[in-house]
Amino acid sequence: MPASVVGLLLTEILLAFGCYVAAFLLITEEDLQLNYLYEGGLERNIVVAASIILGVYFNDLYSDLRVMSRLRVVQQYCLVLGMAFLVQALLSYLYPELILGRWQMMVGSAMALVLLPAWRMMFDVLVFRILNRQKVMFVGANRQVELITSSLLEKPQFAMTSCGYLACHEMEDPFPGLGPWLGRMNEVKEIYQRERPDLVVVGLKERRGQMPVHELMQLRLSGVRVEDASTLYEKVMWRVSVESLRPSQLLFSAELGPNPRNLTLQKVYSLLLALIGTVITLPLMIVVWLAVRLTSPGPGLYRQSRVGMNGRVFEVLKFRSMYIDAEARTGAVWAQKNDPRITPVGRWIRKLRLDELPQFLNVLKGDMAIVGPRPERPEFVSVLSEQIPFYGQRHTILPGITGWAQINHKYGDTLEDTITKLEYDLYYLKNLSFSLDMYIIFHTVKVMLLSRGSQ
Repeated sequence: MPASVVGLLLTEILLAFGCYVAAFLLITEEDLQLNYLYEGGLERNIVVAASIILGVYFNDLYSDLRVMSRLRVVQQYCLVLGMAFLVQALLSYLYPELILGRWQMMVGSAMALVLLPAWRMMFDVLVFRILNRQKVMFVGANRQVELITSSLLEKPQFAMTSCGYLACHEMEDPFPGLGPWLGRMNEVKEIYQRERPDLVVVGLKERRGQMPVHELMQLRLSGVRVEDASTLYEKVMWRVSVESLRPSQLLFSAELGPNPRNLTLQKVYSLLLALIGTVITLPLMIVVWLAVRLTSPGPGLYRQSRVGMNGRVFEVLKFRSMYIDAEARTGAVWAQKNDPRITPVGRWIRKLRLDELPQFLNVLKGDMAIVGPRPERPEFVSVLSEQIPFYGQRHTILPGITGWAQINHKYGDTLEDTITKLEYDLYYLKNLSFSLDMYIIFHTVKVMLLSRGSQ
């Protein structure tokens, strides 16, 4: 997570908490220390501040940081504070001791409605547009550079801007955000002295005979930051570029494979979470099973062969969302938008991702983890392994109920979508950790609550 996003999160936590402390001081003459330390005021304030921050997260205000419309920002914070009031209403039935006083809640929320949007707009101007902007100079402009520059335009939290590019000749139709043509690649030292970028990124389509190795080496030895485009691509896009990946990187890199200790830890908390998830969702699973059984002929549960860790085939469990014998004529095909094979109830349980709940049992059996690359069908794996380089690398860890690709990329049934999801899977493989898994689980819950399901 970029430092700017962490900074914004921390300042909004303090601001949200401070609004209700200030409201307490304004509306009452009670002793603040006595109330917050001994009468439960601190816990009540933490609950309302946490509900506001969760509301900000659920409204995607930490993923889309651009302030395109001030009115839109105010409207979003109105929704956030509305969610906070709903949480207070729910707590009044469940845990009345955790609800904030009526006037403290109203006055604090009024202050938050003014200060939080104002701070968000100020942060956008000060941090993303003025302070700490890094200048990036590109040596060459390949496909990775195109994706990087377009992403930097969409993600101001990275605080990077291109000052231009070096190439043999000026491009007729330069990429958005790439900047002007600065000169030829063999002039890199002179152009660097003139532009003084913070980072030099090499993104050549063909390096043999074109890359100014000697000049770049001199810059690197003099303390200039020089990176390959694939490195910046990974930082900005949160995925590993398959296009630039070489077998030697898989063979000699100590970073691409997951840490064995992280894998062991993942198995432990996956089993624990699966057990808890099975117990909590069992009543819901019974309801879904009955809904499937009563609305269309056929079994409630559906078993399907999938490829797991080290290529081992296992049977994944799902609630049936398609008509029985849906693939009798077509054979194995990807699901499509408005797929006629899906039942009316199946459409809803897919949208809410309830069809995946029985996979808690797959985790308890050891076939899957809670988080990991989604397991694919053997029929597709054999084809995709031939068409996509390094596709088999995703089978070096346990497949998951949810994954990094699922929360970052829309559902797609094209080869390009599969390559993109593989890039996310390789990024996850490289960065597998407890904290990343918790983020993915938390974000998956958000997707389910907001009905942003898959096909």
